[in-house]
Amino acid sequence: MQKEYKSINKSVRKKDAMQLLTGKPVYTDDVTPSDALVVKILRSPHANAIVQEINTKAAKLVPGVVDIYTWEDVPKNRFAIAGQTFPEPSPYDRLILDRHVRFSGDAVALIAAENEKAAIKAMKLIKVKYEVLEPVLDFHTAKDNSVLVHPEEDWFPPCPVGGDNKRNLVASGCDFDGDVEGIMADCDITIDHTYHMKAYNQAMMEPFICYTSLDRYGRLHVVSSTQIVFHTRRILSNALGIPKSRIRVEKPRIGGGFGAKQTAVCDVYPAFVTMKTGRPAKINYTRTEAQIAGSPRHEMEVRVRLGANKDGKIRVLDLYTLSNSGAYGEHGPTTVGLSGHKSIPLYTGSLEAFRFSYDVVYTNHQAAGAYRGYGATQGIFALESAVNELADKLGMDPTVLRDRNMVREGMVMPAYYGETANACALDRCMEHCKKMFNWDEKYPVRDMGNGKVRAAGVGMAMQGSCISNLDVGSATLKLNEDGGYNLLIGAADMGTGCDTILAQMAAECMDCSVDDIAVFGADTDASPYDSGSYASSTTYITGKAVEKACADLKKKICEIAAQMMNCEKEDVAFESSRVRCISTGQTVSLSEIAYKTQLASNSNAEATASHFSPVSPPPYMVGMAEIELDKLTGEVKVLDFMAVVDCGIPINPALARIQAEGGIVQGIGHTLMENVTYDKSGRPIESTFMQYKIPTRLDMGKLKVEFEHSYEPTGPFGAKSIGEIVINTPAPAIAHAIYRATGVWHRELPITPEQIAMSIVE
Repeated sequence: MQKEYKSINKSVRKKDAMQLLTGKPVYTDDVTPSDALVVKILRSPHANAIVQEINTKAAKLVPGVVDIYTWEDVPKNRFAIAGQTFPEPSPYDRLILDRHVRFSGDAVALIAAENEKAAIKAMKLIKVKYEVLEPVLDFHTAKDNSVLVHPEEDWFPPCPVGGDNKRNLVASGCDFDGDVEGIMADCDITIDHTYHMKAYNQAMMEPFICYTSLDRYGRLHVVSSTQIVFHTRRILSNALGIPKSRIRVEKPRIGGGFGAKQTAVCDVYPAFVTMKTGRPAKINYTRTEAQIAGSPRHEMEVRVRLGANKDGKIRVLDLYTLSNSGAYGEHGPTTVGLSGHKSIPLYTGSLEAFRFSYDVVYTNHQAAGAYRGYGATQGIFALESAVNELADKLGMDPTVLRDRNMVREGMVMPAYYGETANACALDRCMEHCKKMFNWDEKYPVRDMGNGKVRAAGVGMAMQGSCISNLDVGSATLKLNEDGGYNLLIGAADMGTGCDTILAQMAAECMDCSVDDIAVFGADTDASPYDSGSYASSTTYITGKAVEKACADLKKKICEIAAQMMNCEKEDVAFESSRVRCISTGQTVSLSEIAYKTQLASNSNAEATASHFSPVSPPPYMVGMAEIELDKLTGEVKVLDFMAVVDCGIPINPALARIQAEGGIVQGIGHTLMENVTYDKSGRPIESTFMQYKIPTRLDMGKLKVEFEHSYEPTGPFGAKSIGEIVINTPAPAIAHAIYRATGVWHRELPITPEQIAMSIVE
């Protein structure tokens, strides 16, 4: 029976809800001065070129222009802008400005001006002569191509991930267990197909923005819309060649990130200008810049070989992923791993052998980065589609096929680094979703007349709850004189509600109201170290740090109270707003204890705790889609999408549900409309929302999300993550439904009406 909590598993209102609802100034552009220098970037029109000459004389004469900087003015320290724990897996392959520009949109020059009008006018007057080089635009031909995206000799990989810039390789590797080829040959039926998932932009509400200045001590002060304050500090230190102790990074409210702001896309540019001029500077990307020079999802092609018996037992899986990292390598070595390690383990129940191999290549497209799902999304689309194809070949209900093969609680997952599924309700998620969706009635294809058909599809998914044995979360909890608490964190709330969720955990531990917890974060000068908000880790990792800090603070409070009441510390009990001496009944309030620490005291009423985890317990999800498809036009309408998620114990069910609904809508967009494409010269086509289509409320149909609880023993209050898994099931479920409606498998996303209409054979 589930434990009843006071603050946990309750739908508490978000801490910043009223400020957002009433339009208070909370975002970077709202809270930073408007009189800073405006920083603009002149960008390359070519996908691969060398800057031969650059003439800025006329541009510098524009009134209001302070200075213009080129590759000749910047430090020659190569660095990476991926927000990852040191030493980063991503290669050090960037300069602030490089003479060699590697994609259409790459930075050529920085303009610092008193106002935007002057900066834009100056930009048009800069004359650049390029030596245009042949670009690498097809990621299939990138490996060992004669054209090198990074021919430089100072290319540096901090970690051995199988990269080689002389082969256009960002990373490569292989992992396996068992006799893959022998078992494949012994199977009754095999599936062998390749699945292609294009790049997608995060399209967050607030584009990339950063403000920089020098504080009263001459230190660089950075205010950025970032998920990674501590990593950004290190990135700027590497790029600018100044000590980390001379840099302070803080983030205000973030207007959405979805992983894009796990990369320090723009921060180095105003920081460089501030260090050169001594003046405050601000860069605010336009929507076009965010689209053409941002940090989109990695395009991936995944070949799936699957071997099974006639009874539906999946015995062997072999995945090969080719990933397009674009012009730079940030997040390339790590996203690709999830395409196999977060898909193959779903079928641990029957698996006898697996192999997962991959190559990540450079091309002359804009650099890819982190996006919700982080590689698992691509791998799950491929593998789940292959399993649906197997079910069709066997004439078996795909939910029954999954039930025979899925991972279950207590199983060891060889393809998931040998971890054990200690908390797994995937089987209950499938059963729950089938009933909620009314699967048995909706799965048969229904002809609605007038060329329209209704059909249903299914997919399941897993993710992780942190980067095991690596990333760290921390929290500081301080007792105030009024008996309330300050919670200081280094994690970044980007709309996910982590400030609220962590406050709920602290309130539960300290037996107080959530309103008694004031949350502050994130600021490298004031917050305890935290790797940042990514890898679905905040609830699981930072939440556990909050739990530890609360336990430490309780112990401190009881020790101080025992001294005040002249009793043994073993003889006191913490009771919400006071501490009681058990033997005498005497009590002191938290307010009295706080004041005592300020008077002739060697004790303070605060505690800091850090946490990492040797495991990354997966959340699980089942999603089912019902569509109506017009066979004449190829139009697909999502009528219903229902999902059941196992995220352990949801700390805040309302926020968890909103996370799930938002991720599902993003997944629908990826499946049916979103796409990053380039013309024949390598220029991006979808430079605004006029070309890059994202789903609206009219495109998402009816959404329904429910939960199946499990209890993760290593998580705070039994919790696991939910932030990323929710984007992973729409693609395989909708692609499955389209096949059911048309008889044609679509193995490339997005699946557009034109592709559907042209593929239907009457």
